[in-house]
Amino acid sequence: MTTDSSARPFLVTGPAADAFQAFFDMIDAPAALCDPQLAVLTANPAFEILCGSKQLEGQRLHDLLDQCPAEAPDEARSEEVEVVCKTGQTVSLTFSRRGQTVAVVARRLNPTLDSLAAAGRALIEQARVESALLELGRQVAGATSEEELVATVARGVKGLFPGRTFCVRITDPRTVALTSLYAEGRLRDGSRDVLWLKQSAVDKTHLEVRSLPAERVKVATGEVPLVFQGSVRGICAPLAASGQLFGVINVEYPPGLTADLLSDERVLIQLANQVSVAVRNAKLIDELTFVRKYLEELLEHANALILVVNRDRKVVVFNRALSNLTGLTKQEVLGKDLLEFLPDSERLKVTRVVSASLRGEQVSGFETQVVARAGGEVRVAFASSATFTQQGEIEGVIAIGQDLTRMRELERRVVQAEKLASLGQLAASVVHEINNPMTAVSTYADALLKRSLMNPGADQGDVEKFRRINEHAERVLRFTRDLVSYARPASDRAELTDLNQTVERGLGFCEHVVTKHHVTLERQLGPVPQFLAVRQNIIQVLVNLVTNAAHASTDGGRVVVSTRVDGDRALLQVSDNGSGMPPDVLARIFEPFFTTKPDGKGTGLGLSIVQGIVERHGGTIGVESAVGRGTVFSVRLPLVTEDL
Repeated sequence: MTTDSSARPFLVTGPAADAFQAFFDMIDAPAALCDPQLAVLTANPAFEILCGSKQLEGQRLHDLLDQCPAEAPDEARSEEVEVVCKTGQTVSLTFSRRGQTVAVVARRLNPTLDSLAAAGRALIEQARVESALLELGRQVAGATSEEELVATVARGVKGLFPGRTFCVRITDPRTVALTSLYAEGRLRDGSRDVLWLKQSAVDKTHLEVRSLPAERVKVATGEVPLVFQGSVRGICAPLAASGQLFGVINVEYPPGLTADLLSDERVLIQLANQVSVAVRNAKLIDELTFVRKYLEELLEHANALILVVNRDRKVVVFNRALSNLTGLTKQEVLGKDLLEFLPDSERLKVTRVVSASLRGEQVSGFETQVVARAGGEVRVAFASSATFTQQGEIEGVIAIGQDLTRMRELERRVVQAEKLASLGQLAASVVHEINNPMTAVSTYADALLKRSLMNPGADQGDVEKFRRINEHAERVLRFTRDLVSYARPASDRAELTDLNQTVERGLGFCEHVVTKHHVTLERQLGPVPQFLAVRQNIIQVLVNLVTNAAHASTDGGRVVVSTRVDGDRALLQVSDNGSGMPPDVLARIFEPFFTTKPDGKGTGLGLSIVQGIVERHGGTIGVESAVGRGTVFSVRLPLVTEDL
């Protein structure tokens, strides 16, 4: 075919452009299209390699190849010229001109040597790749964390695929949520959290994609979408092991980078196979580490008493509850024989229980005693069973128990509380029996007193006796009424209360204990406005504090009850100059059942109840004490006059 000189340069346009370019790039022989001055219009990757440059467009062949002519042959003519390329090879260039476009095709003069050289280069590259994969496999096998593993894989990918952009994404096998990400390049919007897989890769790795979240995992029958900005081609390989997906590795190519995609994909698949197993193992190690730590924390912080011994009875687990109960630290117990911490009387029984558990028997409800650091023995109840190795062999005994000492103490306190309740009922009956005769005494004494006062000749000594009988009878009746009111369950309904009147009424209940302990009771009552409170509860608080102060004081001691306004609160203080309390006792005085009194002298509930009453009123209770200097209790109650 011939054309005239006015023909346009060769140009492919329209839908065929992509197909032509793909065909042109696929040609094995180096080929290019030039203008009549042999300036390159386009060239395939093989021609770029021949010229030793990836940016050939606009450059003249005369400047790229030695002995290359400066101009193309005439129209419709072909010409063959031998030239020398940058590698020193001599090749034959065939020029064929059609109008303003010149086709240039290179042919090697010694194809056998070229083939051998190419084969040699291929072998060298294969050896490099295999060496790199072997080293990568060694490094990922030694990784101890997912973070270290990802960094190792990133270095390996960068060495195997120089000049490419890539990313390594590690995911949770159950949720496919990203747990690690390393990217060399700028990711496209929306590509970070979506894993695209090729259908062929899914089939080979036996992934159950339908069981994975559809919004996170997508499958493409052809090429997968690119994840990096500016990439023109790409390959990917899933990280799959045991039918589970652990992530994906993407490798992509910027414009102008020549590479064998099929060869790169084979290498990437080999790399992904190694990494998949390493990621699975790392995930398993992390999960096992988490589970082990979780179980250790569970055993350590459980409220139950937990003890584990090995086959030699050496203690391997001694949790915090046991440590708090016995006062022994882990360092003192771990690795020691269990029998060292038992009284002689308990050792044979415990030895039998351990032996039974080591035979695979479960033992429940056995009681024993352990030695406490503070002295004495602590009563406990345990249930025990064997512990096993992964191979199913018995390796020790675990015992889980509870503190019977505190339980028995609680039982004793409950019995004591029931006794107190019974005494309250008895007191009510006694008061009833006292009230009837004392009412008669009071009435008759009052009548006799009035008659004597009306009789001018009455003996004044008798008049005074009648007056005293009447006063003391009224005092007994008033006391019995107050006692019944105090013993009766208080209403929770708050009412306007005069604090000073309430204090005076409460102190009436304390006369006996104050007299018995020979202490002086002083009142320092300042003006306090009325406020909402449950009157009987405030009396209960005062009686408890004054009773404790009297008990703490020696003969000739002094107890002071004072009231005043402190900011927006009413302040009630009870102080004594008694023995005081050391810091360790002071820290525990509000604990239920804590008492320093001898057995039978106190329940340890008083101050705990007082604290509860004060807090229900929205107030606070504080205490200051020092050994030998006495104690001051301060109760602050809000001056509220209306229900909130």
